[in-house]
Amino acid sequence: MTALPRFMVAPNGARLTKADHPALPVTIEETVACALACHAAGADGLHAHVRDTEQRHVLDVGLYAELLSELGQRAPDLYVQITSEAAGRFTPAQQRHLVETLKPRAVSVALREITANQDNAVTRRFFAMCAEAKIDVQHILYDAADIAHLARLVAQGDVPCDGLKTLIVLGRYTNGQTSTPTEVAALAQRLKSALPDADWAACAFGPQETACLIEAMRHGGKTRIGFENNRLNADGQVAANNAERVTELVTQAKRAGFA
Repeated sequence: MTALPRFMVAPNGARLTKADHPALPVTIEETVACALACHAAGADGLHAHVRDTEQRHVLDVGLYAELLSELGQRAPDLYVQITSEAAGRFTPAQQRHLVETLKPRAVSVALREITANQDNAVTRRFFAMCAEAKIDVQHILYDAADIAHLARLVAQGDVPCDGLKTLIVLGRYTNGQTSTPTEVAALAQRLKSALPDADWAACAFGPQETACLIEAMRHGGKTRIGFENNRLNADGQVAANNAERVTELVTQAKRAGFA
């Protein structure tokens, strides 16, 4: 199992389109170009979504295989993670099918989605398969209840404890989808208390994204940044592209002594 990257970029997400920002990547070619630009700016990981011809989020094995192949050739040292996000469209069975069929190097899994109305035996088989296939699973956690849920599954043996990876999501379910650095400490401490050996990162919705991520680094976390969560720089100006968001975070992390 590989450690999480320090600066993962999430350039598009499941819901935004070019109507939200013209530089949002929606094709394989655009995603590869964006990943290379972000890598040059300091990102050592990519959280990837693929889209169909109408810019809709899809869990498409063929499109993901194409993207992973292209990036494997052009950026072999870049950590590439696919998503299994349901986005209100896909069932837990469809999410599992993507991962079981593709067997990617890394995948993000929203715990509340993949376990929704599922028998514990199904959950255990899925995560055991991931461990056997050496797939890095990053468990997406939106709140304290999700952290407690994951801790229970680990204690029960339904989720392997070895190589455990998590992502704290700040601001997803707040009014206006915004987050503040003051939210970081409580969730970080709760996670470290419940799962002290977990490798963890944070992402943050809203214009204080960079400040939240710097705060996460102060608490020992890693980061995920990009247009999926926010398109504004710290000065309130709309970023030209994802690489600009990466540059801002890496620059501030260096100033704070974290990079």
